[in-house]
Amino acid sequence: TIGVAKRDNIIDVSVLEFCVREDLNKKSPRVMAVLDPVKVVITNYPEGQEEWLDAENNQEDESAGYRKVPFSREIFIEKDDFLEEANNKFFRLTLGKEVRLKNAYIIKGESVIKNDANEITEIHVSYDPDSKSGSGTEASLRKVKGTLHWVSVKHALKSEVRLYDRLFTDESPDGHKDKDFLEFINPDSLKVIEAFVEPSLKDATSGNQYQFQRIGYFCVDSDSRKDHLVFNKTVGLRDTWAKVNK
Repeated sequence: TIGVAKRDNIIDVSVLEFCVREDLNKKSPRVMAVLDPVKVVITNYPEGQEEWLDAENNQEDESAGYRKVPFSREIFIEKDDFLEEANNKFFRLTLGKEVRLKNAYIIKGESVIKNDANEITEIHVSYDPDSKSGSGTEASLRKVKGTLHWVSVKHALKSEVRLYDRLFTDESPDGHKDKDFLEFINPDSLKVIEAFVEPSLKDATSGNQYQFQRIGYFCVDSDSRKDHLVFNKTVGLRDTWAKVNK
């Protein structure tokens, strides 16, 4: 509970962010977006084939229904959702281990392709064709520890994403007598990146709010157009600043 006091008081901005998350969680449609992509090729998926899979719009609201998302042989996932070698605490994709693709299939890491700088440019995986989410097959009910979001390379929409963060690195930047508050400006308070989002967002209009699954809450900027979508980060799914300040 936050009350009114006669003396100056500082309320951590994380309290506001918590309230924003609580509100947006109930009403924001879920969509998939990949902010830092790496290509994944499903080597045993038929070339030229595509499927439109059912995806729940909001598990907090049964009336929100479902949407269709396209699936194909080549997809994007987040770069940090893959490691060539990982310990048992890494529940995302790695060579020789399985993860589930959200609303889709179980895949297994097989190999990677690297460029001259030793950077991974493609991840090759195999998939279990009987493991489609919601199909009711024995394979689809198999438990794997990790679930990743993704977008189809063929269908993904290129978008501008503005990642806003806290303006200051100190909760009370003007509370230091021997320092100028400008010394606490956060150099990473805004990052503008190119990302890929699922095609259901092609008609997104200014002010629309979404949860980018596993990432955070975003709204459509007034600069956005059909041929150039722009999304602003409102707040992440978790309070990352709490970890930084521990």
